[in-house]
Amino acid sequence: MNTEAADGIWKALRDAIQEIHNQNASSLSFEELYRNAYNLVLHKHGDLLFHGVKETVTEHLQRIASKVACSQDDQLLSALSERWAEHKVTMVMIRDILMYMDRTYVIQNKKTPVYDLGLQIFRETIARHVDVKDRLQSHLLSNIELERTGQVIDRNLMKNTLSMLVELGIHSSAVYEEDFEQQFLEATRQFYIKESQEYLVQNTCPDYMRKAEARLMEEHNRVQHYLNSSTDSRLKQIVETELIQKHAAVLIEMENSGCVSMFKNDKIEDLSRMYSLFGRVPSTLNDLRASMSNYVKHMGSQLVSGQEQQKNPVGFVQDLLNLRDKYDVIVNDAFRADKVFQKSLKEAFEVFINTDSRVASYLAQYVDDMLRSRLRGCSEDEVEARLDKVIVIFRYLQDKDVFENYYKQHLAKRLLSGRSVSDEAERNMIAKLKNECGYQFTSKLEGMFTDMKMSKETMDVYRKRKQRTHGMELNVHVLTTGFWPTQSVPECQLPPDVQVCCEDFKSFYFTIHQGRRLAWQTNMGNADVKATFRASRHELNVSTYQMCILMLFNKSTKLSLDEIKEHVRIQPETELRRHLISLCTPKFRILHKKSKGKIISDDDEFTLNQDFKSKLLRVRIPLVAHKETSPMGSQAIPAPVMEDRRHLIEAAIVRIMKTRKTLQHNNLIAEVTKQLSQRFVPTPQQIKKRIESLIEREYLERTRQDRRIYNYLA
Repeated sequence: MNTEAADGIWKALRDAIQEIHNQNASSLSFEELYRNAYNLVLHKHGDLLFHGVKETVTEHLQRIASKVACSQDDQLLSALSERWAEHKVTMVMIRDILMYMDRTYVIQNKKTPVYDLGLQIFRETIARHVDVKDRLQSHLLSNIELERTGQVIDRNLMKNTLSMLVELGIHSSAVYEEDFEQQFLEATRQFYIKESQEYLVQNTCPDYMRKAEARLMEEHNRVQHYLNSSTDSRLKQIVETELIQKHAAVLIEMENSGCVSMFKNDKIEDLSRMYSLFGRVPSTLNDLRASMSNYVKHMGSQLVSGQEQQKNPVGFVQDLLNLRDKYDVIVNDAFRADKVFQKSLKEAFEVFINTDSRVASYLAQYVDDMLRSRLRGCSEDEVEARLDKVIVIFRYLQDKDVFENYYKQHLAKRLLSGRSVSDEAERNMIAKLKNECGYQFTSKLEGMFTDMKMSKETMDVYRKRKQRTHGMELNVHVLTTGFWPTQSVPECQLPPDVQVCCEDFKSFYFTIHQGRRLAWQTNMGNADVKATFRASRHELNVSTYQMCILMLFNKSTKLSLDEIKEHVRIQPETELRRHLISLCTPKFRILHKKSKGKIISDDDEFTLNQDFKSKLLRVRIPLVAHKETSPMGSQAIPAPVMEDRRHLIEAAIVRIMKTRKTLQHNNLIAEVTKQLSQRFVPTPQQIKKRIESLIEREYLERTRQDRRIYNYLA
């Protein structure tokens, strides 16, 4: 094909392209046009075709650009969108005609494909026309600002225009970013800087968060409706930074409506909203977590230092459980059971609970109260749930051995007096303690139950074998020394009839158990005494000491303190006075004393109250409680616990050194602390004293080269 023939074919193609631009494509034969373009490329006239197309499209778009540039501001977007839609249709037709050129000539000569060439020309001649580019950008930003202020805009027109900018980037978003996104993001930043300041001044914290949440949703919807998806992450970051990150601390501390107010008034919904918003900027969650932790510590410290808890330990622990329940709900519901928040809550409770070692004893009293009465009538699930709550508080305690000491005392009283709600609840509680602290922690408690079972079996055998009743029924609990919190208290002088029964039981016991020794713990017993008064008869449930005192009045109507002391021999004397005053209280006045008031004088005399009356046939005479002498906040730990701690520390040191043979001082302290932390947390000073004691007793020695390194002596 010569040049003249090629020019003729090209002119026909150019005329066809112009017809396409004039929207007269229906009159054209696309098959013929395709064949003509094919022949030009095939006969090496691809340059003529390519450059001719480029020139023709440029001339057409330059004419269009002049019209678009003359459009009024309010018509610019629609005019541009309309021309863009026409251009895409025409370029698809032109691309179809020149498909063979795209496949061969364009690839071989590294030229731009026809459709992309049309995009380039449209971009340079129309989208970036000197009278269009800035106006376009300004109008787009103005529309978005109008929408942010609540006005309605044509979102479809915005979407078409912005999609045009994306497509004009030809397989990239460079044009969209340069001509729109950069300016849009900066305008967004300035808008929210100003608006966030206004929000803070005019709104409470919950109102601010609701508006911030609404704005974030609006911007997300804006991306969905007409912005390019690549803008989403950058836009979100700016809005989150300006609305949340920069004002997180102010929102948390906002007076009368910040976190403290929300915690105080259980504003779960508002706290949940705050968590969701702050979760968008994870670093701000640290401020929220710290606020919760500090407030819990503050409330807990107030609770621990309160004066009422000294009078009502059970109420104090109930308040503690209520506080834990409240923040457990907040963490689970508002903070989505976030593990880090749960850990912060645990640490906050540990801080204030362990400021006072008496919390351990109060918790033991609370459990005692539950297992005596509060769990009565509860279902198995309710019992399980309430015990689990106690275990949560127990888990926070560092002085678990103090709790064990008091728990053991209360358990002994419940078992010996038969006042437990149920054995099942008792065993359930011990199982939970065992699960928390291991077998060693509960071995003595389990031994107490074993003793009770064995005692019942022993008494069954005794009742079958005994010949005489001595006019009374004896029930004995045989307790293993070491399991029970028994004290070395001298036996009191029992009444002769009771003494005979005791000797009878001893004889029986030694026939079935040889090599054992029995010591009567009269301070731990109780008795049912039948009493006849002037106008009534009652059965009095009293302690063994009270029974010994009352039996004296069978032979005498009046006794002095010294006479009672001589006959019953109750030691120490404070116990005698406590049991006597319990028999003289206004509500249960079995005895009259000569002096007035709540104390017993050295020269007091006592007489039986013959006029005693009660609506009940069986009357329980309660003992007056011991007075607490140490004030709240004291760190006094019971002497038996301190003694146990000394042995446990030494045992841990020896165990570690026996394994390691040689160890540096700080490493030894760290390992001992780790081993004992399940029961209590020893101080470095306590460990150091025990190390010194073991060195003196030649279990350990210091090395000559470095006195901070210890050797184990076999």
